Amino acid sequence: MDISFKYLNRIKFSNLNNWSVSHLLEETFSYNKAFPLVKVGKFLIKNNVQTIIENDKIYKRITVKINNNGVVLRDTEQGNKIGTKRQFLVKEGQFIISKIDARNGAMGIIPKDLDGAIVTNDFPTFNIDSESILPQFLLLITTTRRFIEFAQSCSSGTTNRQRIDLKKFLDVQIPLPPLNDVDAKRRKLPNEITQERLVQAYNNDIQLAQEAQIKVLKKEIEIEEFLASELGVNKIHESDVKKGLTFIQFKKLNRWDAEYFLQDKYKLKSNYPLISYAELFKNLYNGIPARNYSKEGIRFLKVADVKKNELIKEDFKYINQYKDGDLITSNTLLITRKGTVGNSFFVKEDKKYTASSEIFIIKLNENIVDGNYLSEINLSAFVQKQYKEKNTGTIMPSISQNKLKEIKIPLPDDLNKQREIASIVTDIRNKISQLKEIAVSKELSAIDNFENALFSTKLAI
Repeated sequence: MDISFKYLNRIKFSNLNNWSVSHLLEETFSYNKAFPLVKVGKFLIKNNVQTIIENDKIYKRITVKINNNGVVLRDTEQGNKIGTKRQFLVKEGQFIISKIDARNGAMGIIPKDLDGAIVTNDFPTFNIDSESILPQFLLLITTTRRFIEFAQSCSSGTTNRQRIDLKKFLDVQIPLPPLNDVDAKRRKLPNEITQERLVQAYNNDIQLAQEAQIKVLKKEIEIEEFLASELGVNKIHESDVKKGLTFIQFKKLNRWDAEYFLQDKYKLKSNYPLISYAELFKNLYNGIPARNYSKEGIRFLKVADVKKNELIKEDFKYINQYKDGDLITSNTLLITRKGTVGNSFFVKEDKKYTASSEIFIIKLNENIVDGNYLSEINLSAFVQKQYKEKNTGTIMPSISQNKLKEIKIPLPDDLNKQREIASIVTDIRNKISQLKEIAVSKELSAIDNFENALFSTKLAI
């Protein structure tokens, strides 16, 4: 008979803060043994500075975003409209946690502009002992997967109203490297990894990510400037639009919509003829609805899959129930029609995809327009502006087939000229994709490198 045994897990009596088995196991981090474990409560001192709300004063109130996305102003409110009269005053640099959303990473540091704001007891704040822990190091460690998992284990209650147990939270022990080289020497600890170095390495990766994002913006501007120069497109500014009432004679009134009334102000101009989509489309229809996804089959394109003349490369869906006519043939243009309206992708492969009913599938007149040119021009600012004017709906914008056909683009007669323009734009867009990958990679590596320096990948029990 095969019997599986588990080893005893011994815990010192001095370390017992809670007799719950799940708590004893979940609070035990797998950590770098070079660093001592220190209770969170050793360097967080509860802020108990209370204030009585006065009716004639205006107060700033705070909210803490989930996923460690910051501490921000919720609103400003007159005292007489605030129901809870006894609240807590916060100071810049304090650590704050949302009791309800701590399990979702709702923690952070009070910024300078919220100094003096008020919070209820649902948002406990703490002074940080900066001689033991750097505030940014504390903030970063609360973003790690291990810490969020622990915050979830400390929370109890119904699904949407789980509150963190502050005693459990303050009792958790985290690996604490020395502050810096001087502190390492004083504490006789290794100085290869310090809080200062970890924070600096994180900031360096984030800076590289931000630099890549700035380059993305510059490249996107480069595309617009190239198209404007190459096609002689006029730049339309919001300041060009007449403010206030617009009067139109009834005898000149053919349509009732604002888009028609203001079209002279938004009129597109170019060195090339302006051709409507209706003149370029041979066939236009919607994709198919699909709910039964599978792990294999034909790739099913959703609106979120279609970006700027490219498709997402991961987390996509397949279907294996479809008709042969549902397969998208080569040299077909896709344009998203609902939600995110106006993204486009030119399909060169034959019968590799099916598409959602919220995507237009378009066969082009290839004797007039190059598909890649049309897809790239479709993404330009002067065409996207037309989409905004023709969309309906605010929460879920959409565009009809008839409105899509009204969109106009500058079109050189020479197909080779179109291909040349499209090729240059595509090259720039490829560089944009590479820069975006760098930005994402650096953002991920920033927190991963930080976490890996402190914790091992798996906790063995």
